[in-house]
Amino acid sequence: MAHAPARPGSASSVFHRSIAPTVPRSRLCIKAFVNEATKGVAQKDAAPQNAQQDGPKTTPNDSVLAVWRKADAVCFDVDCTITVNDSLDLLAEFMGVKEQVEILTNKAMDGTLSLEQALDERLNIINCSPEDIKRFIKAHPPASRMAPGIKELINSLQARGKAIYLISGGFRELTLPIASYLGIPKENVFANRMNWQWDDETGMPTKLVGFDVSEPTAHNQGKVQAIARIRQRNPYNTVVMIGDGITDLEAVQTTGGADLFIGSGVVVERPAVAREADWYVYDYADLLRTMQRYSVAMVGSGAWACAAARMIAQNTEVDDAADEFVDDVRMWVFEEDVEGKKLTEIINTTHTNPKYFPGFDLGPNVVAVPNIVDAVADADLIVFCAPHQFLHHICKQLVGKIKPGAAAISLTKGMRVRPEGPQLISQMVRRLLGIDCCVLMGANIATDIGREQLSEAVIGYDNLDAAVLFQKIFQRPYFRVSLLPDPVGAEMCGTLKNIVALGAGMVDGLGLGPNSKAAVIRQGLMEMKAFSKALYPSVRDDTFMESCGVGDLVATCYGGRNRLVACEWTKAQLAGTPRTFEDLETELLKGQKLQGVLTSNEVQEILKVRGWETQYPLFTTVNRIINGYLPPKYAVDFVAGSKYHIRRPGTEDEEIVPTRPKRPAGAAASSVATAAA
Repeated sequence: MAHAPARPGSASSVFHRSIAPTVPRSRLCIKAFVNEATKGVAQKDAAPQNAQQDGPKTTPNDSVLAVWRKADAVCFDVDCTITVNDSLDLLAEFMGVKEQVEILTNKAMDGTLSLEQALDERLNIINCSPEDIKRFIKAHPPASRMAPGIKELINSLQARGKAIYLISGGFRELTLPIASYLGIPKENVFANRMNWQWDDETGMPTKLVGFDVSEPTAHNQGKVQAIARIRQRNPYNTVVMIGDGITDLEAVQTTGGADLFIGSGVVVERPAVAREADWYVYDYADLLRTMQRYSVAMVGSGAWACAAARMIAQNTEVDDAADEFVDDVRMWVFEEDVEGKKLTEIINTTHTNPKYFPGFDLGPNVVAVPNIVDAVADADLIVFCAPHQFLHHICKQLVGKIKPGAAAISLTKGMRVRPEGPQLISQMVRRLLGIDCCVLMGANIATDIGREQLSEAVIGYDNLDAAVLFQKIFQRPYFRVSLLPDPVGAEMCGTLKNIVALGAGMVDGLGLGPNSKAAVIRQGLMEMKAFSKALYPSVRDDTFMESCGVGDLVATCYGGRNRLVACEWTKAQLAGTPRTFEDLETELLKGQKLQGVLTSNEVQEILKVRGWETQYPLFTTVNRIINGYLPPKYAVDFVAGSKYHIRRPGTEDEEIVPTRPKRPAGAAASSVATAAA
């Protein structure tokens, strides 16, 4: 049969048009029928011959599993892979020509007919119209033709963000309804297209006149070309092909094709395919079971740790369509007695933490564990959320106990000061445990998150793959998480904002209004940015406008624990009944730790060593106030407060005196400024 289109305008004009004019043309693939000689093609990854004689590889090796789990795109054959039958054969049966078509199919399989000739003659026998195809689809809807477990597999892959393609050996007209049923975009469908003769008077297709042989996949090696074109259009690193036939196997045996071929024996077993496949399955549930599932552990059980664990538990059990995460979230809890019972026992029986996060249900899949090594054993994702002064000791306990390949994220805000310089918590985790560590920072007041009020955060990362996984376990409708390739900047913001919050609390304790508080917050943001960039020049400017920067700063200065304690501390100072931060921490925070005072002392140590005290007047003044060198009123006169010189303890005079300004050469000596009241 000739396929060259006749002159346009004639009654027999043939156009490459589909039944639905809105369906775009696409790169196509046709299921080739090849003779047995093609079955002996060597695999891309050559294996010893005796290994090939042992039968199908139904258990994947580590390298095969790694490729499968890392796949960016998965391409499926359709007939006898996704469906339980061949679409064209089923159409022939529907049209009453099953026996005639089967004869041609057998000739194609034994090599006595070429691919193009076999398909051309089969279509000529079927001789359907567009209306016949519509009736066929209605009689055999996609849902009735699905192979067992295929819909669940594809849904899970899609939920994990994998791109799904159909590379069909049949025709687009028969494949598009299947793609629609599975939620696969029509632009991801590669299938041959039928040609129709169109009636010039009615403008309707009337007769099937073959198929479009100009498509490259109408020939042998066509599926390889289809995958090569997919790669050209998309930045995929890893592509997997799944199918039942030799043409599917070819897709991995040629350069430019797939990286892994998984043979399917779910509907029909073809011995040559089973023998050569990298992995062969008889049940799609096997593919689901072997997709990596990540176990999550929480290190910490304070208010923020509990709020975070609650979100993670919701995502791992309730909203994990991809089944990507183990349901249970193991949470290390520092064991203590609460009303005569062990805290871990209370959490595991009532699913609440009455001491640190009262009134909130954590979820039945949050499991409290008193032994930290047991809590993180076999964890793929480790969340650190404990007071920063304890984390060095915690990490030391975990050295050599972490699962290889695990990743961490720190929710802790603070830094460790060492003689050789400051060390952020994420840097400490990386150094001691030898694993990647992201950070999650933002306006994260635990009780608001527990009430599921709108909140947001950023994940600062070096490793994007790890960051994407952590985003999945934290993202909730009420908790928005964005990714930021500046982990140091994000962590510095989370660390330094607690110092500013102390200043904001002092303003509140002084009874001053929003103007004064705004001035302190603005100055604090400027110093946060300058200090961060002074220590780490690579920190990005725009980081300070993210949730981890100005967002967290505003929330902390209005509703955080550091603001609360500083406010009450200031009121007590003014009332002449001074109290210590330690007493107020115990009374107001109910066991939670106050981070601002410790962080302020750590930062001030850096400022002193480097001679930067006057360059950061708010940081310096706040530190002098909390250590008793200046009265609280200097919280709003921080420039003056930073200029006073402190006589170090142990000297003859331990009073604060103002720094003597340097005199220009030849100038007369000036009197010493009055000391602070």
